Amino acid sequence: MMKELIWAEHQKLRRSKIVLVAIFAVIMVAIIVFTQGQFSFGEKRYIDDAGWFMNAAQSLATFFVLPAVIALLGSYMICREEQEDTIKSLRLIPISEAKMTIAKLLITFAFSVLFYLLLFGITFLVEVILHFRGLSIKMILSFFKIYLLDGIGIFFAIAPVIAVVSRIKKGYWLALIFTVIYSFAGLFTSISDVLSACYPITATFNISGYYSATFGEIIISLMSLFFCGLFSVLILISKKNNQK
Repeated sequence: MMKELIWAEHQKLRRSKIVLVAIFAVIMVAIIVFTQGQFSFGEKRYIDDAGWFMNAAQSLATFFVLPAVIALLGSYMICREEQEDTIKSLRLIPISEAKMTIAKLLITFAFSVLFYLLLFGITFLVEVILHFRGLSIKMILSFFKIYLLDGIGIFFAIAPVIAVVSRIKKGYWLALIFTVIYSFAGLFTSISDVLSACYPITATFNISGYYSATFGEIIISLMSLFFCGLFSVLILISKKNNQK
């Protein structure tokens, strides 16, 4: 049943432009960061340092763009049945709305990872063109791990937002606005080691290795994302019970 639901959601997305909008946002992040790299400190541009582009794109994308884009995608998939008034037809099949929401979350998780890997691929290609001799296998694998774990962690960080939207079924643009504020606040929590470990957005940086963190801080960060996931599950369970 879940396999069929995931396939159905995938087919719906193929007829929508939301994924293309998200990909465009990822590309624009890379372009904007590359443009910022043209600024110089002393006689050297930021982009002239091997690894700078991969490093800067990852953090700026997380604080300003990607969480909101991922939340928008997930919320769009959940809200579209209500807004397009197709939910009544789906209930005639009948179909479990809770399972359908889980399928949407699984697809959102996959796209969260893919968007981060797409950004990594773009920045890596630019780095190879500019600094082929300055790159090392260790550096490349380190950044790949950071981007991969960020894609996973950010999904859990924003999952409560998407789950709440699935419960209240309001406009997905509200989820976008809230997530922009939510992720931007990470800039302020990153100032404190304790807050950065607890706050879900920056907790992802501790887990991925982008921030230097102690073992205790990594455990706190894992617990933070775990509770985000748990909170999302509880909302979905509540949604299922209400259907009964």
